[in-house]
Amino acid sequence: MTDDEKVTACTLAKAAGADYVKTSTGFASGGATAADVALMRRVVGSDMGVKAAGGVRDLEGMKAMIAAGASRVGASAGVRIVQQARGEQPDARPAARY
Repeated sequence: MTDDEKVTACTLAKAAGADYVKTSTGFASGGATAADVALMRRVVGSDMGVKAAGGVRDLEGMKAMIAAGASRVGASAGVRIVQQARGEQPDARPAARY
């Protein structure tokens, strides 16, 4: 989607009374970007949630999404992220991809 399409989608979701907007499903080749999260946060304001999903694979990526304005993060690498947050060596296996 273009940025204009993302703005339109967020505006419509807000007008419809949605609680959250979400960056992506994680099934496409791309995924959440901090720029998309920041754009969505600017459009919906502080009254709605913004969920970053797709492509969040490590603690630094999660922190970037939160700093950009995400109030929720969807990640198939949740175990790895928690291990990194605890200062543990992450599991060497790659995160599941759907």
